[in-house]
Amino acid sequence: MGDRPIDRDGGRGLAHELVERLKERILAGEIEPGQKLPTEASLVAEFGVSRTVVREAISRLQAAGLVETFQGRGSFVLALPETGRFEVGADRVRTHRDVVDMIDFRIGVEGEAAGLAAERRTDVQLKALERALRDLGRAGERGNGAVEADYEFHLRVAAASGNRFYPELLASLGPMMIMLPRTRLEPEYTVSDATHLTRVALEHENIYLAVARGDGAAARAAMRLHLANSRARLLPG
Repeated sequence: MGDRPIDRDGGRGLAHELVERLKERILAGEIEPGQKLPTEASLVAEFGVSRTVVREAISRLQAAGLVETFQGRGSFVLALPETGRFEVGADRVRTHRDVVDMIDFRIGVEGEAAGLAAERRTDVQLKALERALRDLGRAGERGNGAVEADYEFHLRVAAASGNRFYPELLASLGPMMIMLPRTRLEPEYTVSDATHLTRVALEHENIYLAVARGDGAAARAAMRLHLANSRARLLPG
């Protein structure tokens, strides 16, 4: 394949150099997605390195998401990751339709996060969620800071899921995921409307109670109901 020889004097290690040679082949399409990497024996023979070096190089390619190894079958090249990044920042939510679509997205994500939180939360995480619920109630009474308190509650639920991707996703959205729907409320709903605030407070309390008693199904249902109600409040009639 015309590969240049491994640099044995570069100071970066033989495994690193072998990784670079194999990456070049994969990125050049010489070994396509779904194809098997050369066997350990053939790599040992071709590059003049030990099996230990070959195994370390393949392990690094696995960690980089370029190959997957199956016991007894060998290592296969994976599809290359897309160069573009998937981002769901709140700055991309501009129209009324975007806001409704975002709530639909959140229903699926946060519903599952709430269920996992009920099943996995620690006592410390439950205390943090309880504080967030209390702060949300106080913010509603004062009429300020409600957006941040609401967001903090949802973030605490996500953190209690035990899966770092949930809080990371909500962190990427930020408090605007709460603020934007409020700016699109129908005229009969206002942030200061007492009935509206009481209903929203009860919805959050039901989520907390389900998480507290470890009821995953109830927590999923409570979160879905809360967000579905938020969605309904955005739509006319």
